Amino acid sequence: MLPLSRRDLIRRAAAAGGLATAAVVAPGALRSPAAGSAATSSTATATATASVATLRTRYEVGARNAAGYRPVVRTAGEPHLTRTELGVPAQPGRASSRQGLLAFVQLSDVHIVDAQSPLRVEWTDRFDDPGALPASGLFTSAYRAQEMLTAQVSDSMVRAINEVASGPVTGQPLALAIQTGDNSDNSQLNEVRWNIEILNGAWVHPDSGDRTRYEGVADGHRDSYDPAYWHPHGNPLGTPVDRPRQEFGFPVVPGLLDAARNPFKAKGLAMPWYSVFGNHDGLVQGNFPAATMQLDLLAQGGLKVISPPAGAHPNALLDELAEDPVGLLTRLLSSPLNPGVRLVTPDPDRTLLTRKQVVQQHFELGGAPTGHGFTQDNLDRGTAYYTFDRGEFRFVVMDTVNPNGYYDGSLDLTQFLWLSDLLARSADKVVLVFSHHPSASMENPFVGTGGDPEPRIYGPAVLHTLLAHPQVIAWVNGHTHANTITPRRRPDGGGLWEITTASHIDWPQQARVIEVADNTDGTLSIFATMVDHAAPASYNGNVSNPTQLASLARELSANDWHDHSKGAGTPADRNVELLVANPLA
Repeated sequence: MLPLSRRDLIRRAAAAGGLATAAVVAPGALRSPAAGSAATSSTATATATASVATLRTRYEVGARNAAGYRPVVRTAGEPHLTRTELGVPAQPGRASSRQGLLAFVQLSDVHIVDAQSPLRVEWTDRFDDPGALPASGLFTSAYRAQEMLTAQVSDSMVRAINEVASGPVTGQPLALAIQTGDNSDNSQLNEVRWNIEILNGAWVHPDSGDRTRYEGVADGHRDSYDPAYWHPHGNPLGTPVDRPRQEFGFPVVPGLLDAARNPFKAKGLAMPWYSVFGNHDGLVQGNFPAATMQLDLLAQGGLKVISPPAGAHPNALLDELAEDPVGLLTRLLSSPLNPGVRLVTPDPDRTLLTRKQVVQQHFELGGAPTGHGFTQDNLDRGTAYYTFDRGEFRFVVMDTVNPNGYYDGSLDLTQFLWLSDLLARSADKVVLVFSHHPSASMENPFVGTGGDPEPRIYGPAVLHTLLAHPQVIAWVNGHTHANTITPRRRPDGGGLWEITTASHIDWPQQARVIEVADNTDGTLSIFATMVDHAAPASYNGNVSNPTQLASLARELSANDWHDHSKGAGTPADRNVELLVANPLA
């Protein structure tokens, strides 16, 4: 069978979705952990997590107004739904004897965006607008009206997590936070630093290029005005109203472009935080190897594509993006026939980072713990997988990004062997595994072009290995921008839970608190609880501070015309109790 090209693989992924996975192994021996402090009930402790946890209330999308725009409204919360698909029964009375063991929070797909970067490809988004033909589904995340406000959303989430402070079921203090990848959007230095600075509680200045004005697709620059984008200050005199306002009722928000660029003092997490590497952290636009001089020069340079050439065919652009992104961008920027190119202010802070350089930033900018999980060995070797322990829990962080390109993931052989050996030495621990990609999004076969010649290991093999070790109770990941929780069973009973959490950039802009409790009956309960960021339901026309800007960002995400609303998942993917055998019983 001939190997797939990038173009073939991208097209196949668009048509067929992910690769289904399953595996079988035998269970292992169990022993009982030491008892912790008794937990209170979910109902009694929900009030301790304040309004941002979604047990009492949560945010939902309201009805459209006459212009087609939807508000965000607060509605009834969701209790924990008990799930027993691994064949582990939920014994009556377990709540009264339950012992809390661990609580932490997962952040995923934060996507801190430099919305003014010349290396963004917002102009492809229109090829998947409603009614566009042929719609491929590949460009729907190329542009979002709210992406200029991602730094403020991240700060608002930090404030919410600090407010929650402890698990709503067990009452255990949140021991740590972990970002499961796509922490930045375009592997740029400034984006990586903004992300770290927000979590560390530093001053953040989410601006690039000209520090006196916004330079991007959302401004009112007459020569490059394009009605395909939302222009919050309105359209220049004599030009048509932009499509988001005309068709979807988007508002005019005076002063937004300056407010979005204003520096602010981030709150900072009140707990240690750890980082996982995602495809947008290591690849340009999450797809193309970042460590190329041509792309780096384009990122730092003074030309930005605002609109595609008239008559450009999306299939032809897809082929060029898949096969030669540098050539396509260079052609668009240099064509005298393309009026959709504008001058912007060059900025060396937009330089593209290698994986090793991203790891280095986590050391240089400080915060706890040193390196945020990354080790000196990661720094020396340019890797991004590691492990650490919290009492009887072992956290295993994988790097599923293929440096050779393409948004889906896989493991290199050296890392896979490290994982197998580590699990073999972890029989006395309860193991939680973390990565950016879920198992069904790990089919990336590319070898060699990005500097990594090792054969790739796909999701089914990784899942088979995890299931071979009964001490692994959960695999926590992101990437899909959708909440899903999937039981991964062994045919002879038991298994692990694959917990996939949606993004900060798309609706519903939530994080997830995860708790582990010992039911003292040979089973563990994994409680997952969604958390809204701290901004109110409506910004009420106020863009004076980061929290109000985060409120507007949530509202804009609820009105995305590409409709990312499925990211919220079903009730069974949000607030749940997941039963699993206690591997140490």
